[in-house]
Amino acid sequence: MMTELLTLFYVQTMLPTAGRLSKVLQLTLAVIKPDAVAHPMMLESLHQRILEDNFLIVRCKDLIWSQQDSERFYAEHSGRFFYQRLVEFMSSGPMRAYILAREDAIHHWREMMGPTKVFRARYTSPASIRAQFGLTDTRNTTHGSDSAESAQREINFFFPDFCVEEWMEKDELLFRSRRLDFDHEKQIHTPQLKS
Repeated sequence: MMTELLTLFYVQTMLPTAGRLSKVLQLTLAVIKPDAVAHPMMLESLHQRILEDNFLIVRCKDLIWSQQDSERFYAEHSGRFFYQRLVEFMSSGPMRAYILAREDAIHHWREMMGPTKVFRARYTSPASIRAQFGLTDTRNTTHGSDSAESAQREINFFFPDFCVEEWMEKDELLFRSRRLDFDHEKQIHTPQLKS
């Protein structure tokens, strides 16, 4: 009986449990489009909102797409009336891409962005990024994955050297437990080095 009680005490106090740690983190791709990156104060404001909304920044990079990159990324929209306008806009200047982690990250990032159509965002989600910063349905400041499948595909497109499965296996628990430092130079969270 005493052994069973000690075992139960150990399990409840020493091992991480579902009650103490949050649910498994989800990854999503977040992109700050050229219309926002063109304004450094807006870019900084969006970066701060990401941090304030409890997202963990796993990767961050600034990049410029060629028209071919843009065409490949938006290939599923080829033939739609907005395709050419979108392709040209997304290759018109610098953008910033993030891999973000959080419980239910895809849902939270999409909610934070607001509706794709800026006019709708201003009426239905006035505090959203697109309502506050978006100009048109194309120049709507941000992009975000809409499902776990698209998140994995889009992360691979923007960060080909990043392996989602490997991160989930090796780093997810460290990020979830918040044993992290923030690297101000790289603008990402990193696991704390063991002392």
